[in-house]
Amino acid sequence: MRELVRRTGRRYSAGHDRPLGGYLVSMTGFGAYTAAWATAVRRRGRPLPDRPLPWDVALTSVATFRLSRLLSKASVTSPLRAPFTRYVGPQGPAELHEEAEGGRGTVGELVTCPFCTGVWVVSSLTAGQLLWPRATRTAMGALTALAGADALHLAYGALVSRTTGDD
Repeated sequence: MRELVRRTGRRYSAGHDRPLGGYLVSMTGFGAYTAAWATAVRRRGRPLPDRPLPWDVALTSVATFRLSRLLSKASVTSPLRAPFTRYVGPQGPAELHEEAEGGRGTVGELVTCPFCTGVWVVSSLTAGQLLWPRATRTAMGALTALAGADALHLAYGALVSRTTGDD
């Protein structure tokens, strides 16, 4: 069985370093995390909505975007990523470019990828909406306001650059 797994990994990777085992561990962890939330929701006896409300989908989308970027790219959260990554340089306003570090590559990829982190964030926010809807919506509203403020900062910076000729 081990040899079959190794052969499959070699064939799949086509000579590239692809940590399939790490990805499998990550998927298993996510499955366990999601199952734990689902169990908590079930035990609390909270009914599931028939369908998500459009407002909740929009709020969750923007909050997930902002929180996943905050966790995976922001300078201020770099201590959380440092054990698994290596600093490369700045990447956009108040964001960093980091690369996964050696044997911790799978976790490093997860914590520096806003798309990957977003899966965990949206799962957490969805569970929070089911378990603690008022507190979660308040936090999501704050994250959405932060995303709006970020957009305004970027728009203002672009406007100033255009009017002063600073490109």
